[in-house]
Amino acid sequence: MSQQTIFWIIVGMAVGAYTLRAFFILLFGRIGMPSLLERALRFVPPAVLSALVIPALLFQGGRLNLSWGNERMIAGAAALLVAWRTRSILATLAVGMGLLWVLKALA
Repeated sequence: MSQQTIFWIIVGMAVGAYTLRAFFILLFGRIGMPSLLERALRFVPPAVLSALVIPALLFQGGRLNLSWGNERMIAGAAALLVAWRTRSILATLAVGMGLLWVLKALA
């Protein structure tokens, strides 16, 4: 493929993505969002975050690792417990990263 073809493909994809987003913003700005859709969209951020974080915590080298040797899993479990009890992002990050660094140093 030539450089010009690649450029126009990228421009076309950008215009398409912008148009798709603008369409829904304008549509729901005029008619309002259905309550069922609004309730369902509340679950999107936690679902996306879980889809990104869980594999990083449980998989090492492309394999599922649920052993005590998995430092990320242990630090993630501790961070989850702190997040549940304190509801503090700063405390969650401090405990999770601190424990991960300690476990990595001990390994």
